[in-house]
Amino acid sequence: MESTNKKKINTSNTIKKTSKKSFIKKCLLWFWGIFFAGLLAFILLFVLTIYGFFGEMPDVRDLENPEIFVASEIISSDGVVLQKFEKEKRIPVEYKDLPQALVYALMAKEDERFREHSGVDKKALFRAVVFGGKRGGGSTLTQQLAKLLFTQKDDDDGNFAYKGVSKNKIGRVFQKIKEIIIAVQLEKLYTKDEIITLYLNKFDFLFSANGIATASKVYFNKDTKNLNLSECATLVAMLENPRLNNPKINPENAQKRRDIVLKLMTEQGYITQEEYASIKETPVKLDYRPVKEIGEGYSAYFKYALKKEVNDILSDYEKQTGKKYNLYRDGLKIYVTLDSKMQKYAEEAIEKHVKYLQNIFFKEQKGRKYAPFYTYADQKDRPIEEVYNNLMKSAMRRTGRYKNLKAKGLSEEDIIKEFKKPIELQIFTWKGDRDTIMSPWDSIRYHKHIVQAGLMAIEPNTGNIKAWIGGINWKHFQYDHVKQAQRQVGSTFKPFVYATAIKTLNYTPCTQISNATYSNKSWTVYGKGGNPDLRHALAYSQNAVTARLINATGADAVIQMAKDLGVESRIPRNNTIALGSADLTIYEMVGAYSTFANYGNYIKPEMIWRIEDNNGKVIKEYQPQIREVMNEIYAYTMIDLMKGVVDFGTGKRLRGMGIKAEIAGKTGTTNKNADGWFIGIAPKLATGVWVGWEDRYAHFASTSIGQGSSMALPIWAYFMQKVYADKKLGISQEDKFIKPETMGANFGCDDLASYGAYDGGYSSSQNYDIEESVDNTPKETINSQLKKKDTINFDN
Repeated sequence: MESTNKKKINTSNTIKKTSKKSFIKKCLLWFWGIFFAGLLAFILLFVLTIYGFFGEMPDVRDLENPEIFVASEIISSDGVVLQKFEKEKRIPVEYKDLPQALVYALMAKEDERFREHSGVDKKALFRAVVFGGKRGGGSTLTQQLAKLLFTQKDDDDGNFAYKGVSKNKIGRVFQKIKEIIIAVQLEKLYTKDEIITLYLNKFDFLFSANGIATASKVYFNKDTKNLNLSECATLVAMLENPRLNNPKINPENAQKRRDIVLKLMTEQGYITQEEYASIKETPVKLDYRPVKEIGEGYSAYFKYALKKEVNDILSDYEKQTGKKYNLYRDGLKIYVTLDSKMQKYAEEAIEKHVKYLQNIFFKEQKGRKYAPFYTYADQKDRPIEEVYNNLMKSAMRRTGRYKNLKAKGLSEEDIIKEFKKPIELQIFTWKGDRDTIMSPWDSIRYHKHIVQAGLMAIEPNTGNIKAWIGGINWKHFQYDHVKQAQRQVGSTFKPFVYATAIKTLNYTPCTQISNATYSNKSWTVYGKGGNPDLRHALAYSQNAVTARLINATGADAVIQMAKDLGVESRIPRNNTIALGSADLTIYEMVGAYSTFANYGNYIKPEMIWRIEDNNGKVIKEYQPQIREVMNEIYAYTMIDLMKGVVDFGTGKRLRGMGIKAEIAGKTGTTNKNADGWFIGIAPKLATGVWVGWEDRYAHFASTSIGQGSSMALPIWAYFMQKVYADKKLGISQEDKFIKPETMGANFGCDDLASYGAYDGGYSSSQNYDIEESVDNTPKETINSQLKKKDTINFDN
């Protein structure tokens, strides 16, 4: 019985032991199963991350060439860097220029075992996982660099477009895995010194201080190599949080965090206790120097126009070759036709005269209820109050402030109330930006008072643009008045009418036209009578003569002439264009006028000479676009006619401003003095100037100051005075327009008239049929006068 019981007990123990072993075996199997499953899952997670399953990973080639963006430079014809296309204000610095204290501070604060690991600090990573980051993060310097380099991308306009840091834990895990993978690859590609340099060059220290070199300049006005220990520690403290630890924004916190960096340096043996103690008691000494904003200055307008043209060239190049370039990061060299000295002289000329005009305009508008606006004579049915409110509301609706308020659901009435509440803002003045308390509504109204201007100068024989001033201040007025703005051209359009008559009807400078009041159906043009020849009619800008000319040639022929001369904007198909009703650009007008100085050959105005990549490979080289518009004799005839404008006509004010050279030109003034023009051609340089306001309802009340010869011509004169004075430019007041060899010494009006019979024009016996004028001058008398030809000295 006992034996049986023992057997039962032994059997029971055996079963228990067997069950225990089985349980342990199962546990071990589960453990190793979970371990290997976890390991495989971990490996799979890394593999899937590498292949972009959880989001795009950078290509190895990108790792070899990380995006430390290199700005493309705009280089003038005389070798000066005018502007840059840059994503960020950044000055790359080499490791040898980093002070040792900066490197030590960086490692002490951000990665104490930086020299020992291969991209991942296992101890720091384990500590971060166990304590949830409360005792310091687990990212190494290399991981932080990976995050800086590859968690952001650029858009077409050169702005940062952050992919962003995930707000959920799972997302952060995937992001951390990416950083680890990239960090390991970076460690294989770069030395430790190179990683430090890349990191400091890439970090954004705020206030446009991108990279350590720029930050050194912005916060301490020093080169990086000259930073002292305190400054090094201050900048390193900003790496943790550039806003919270910023010495300009939060000086007290910046000092506190600087001291923590110094303490870590002391604990790790980089500096002595005495050095730490001596600096700890001193405040952060700031010498803040803001970075000049990208795009400020007059050449920003040229840059605006250039950007579109360059991008078009790069797009075409990519289609042809498959090679893609980025304007903001690939360090292109864009050699432009602008001359830096001429650009500077143009800036100074505009500033000098527009300041003068601005003072007069402010005085004129003082006390006016609806300043700076007026109504036109043909709009008497529209009260000035209505004009004022419409213009102001239209301007308001274009602002970002309005769009934000609208998006919040505010009504138009409530938005206007918000716009009329005083706030802190900044306004433009010729003495610099001024901080003030003003309502946005009044700010709009104030800036509507500001006189605007544009200027372009080109070489007639090459088409090279030498100066381009699109406005007075890019920061406040981002609208280019050279190629973007279309304004009524006034009497500067008249040479196109005269050229058409000379080319198609055999008219000559001696041809006489009645200047009596002209009327044709609903169009009446007042004249003062007399029968001036074309030379004097153009010089004195006589409207009735021009009206008769376009009636003789037809509007279509004049429009075609303008198109042949390079005008691409739409021109209305009616006779009023003769007096300048068309809206055209400075770019078009100066290009057209240059054709007369270039023997009748139109050359498209060009801003780019050559584009090279950062290795010197040519991407694009300028090839002039030339076409013949008219015979050289007709072109020279137009130059001769326009010389009269300056010698004794509406442009004679130039002679009183020290301009003694041969100049052909034309003034222009539009209705109510809304636009003032002067286009002047010297033998080697053609320059057009426009002056006006943002709105055509803003203008001088008096024509004596509002006409082209008062608003625009002086700018031209000031510009050319400086150009002539600079002998290195090779432009002299002694330069002469060269008469074509086909014109003999005694070539006169009879020769010009008969010449047309052999050049596709009408014969000299053409009957110039002009409609009878309202002063009842008989048609026969007018046509008889048109046939009168006297000898004219084309050299006079």
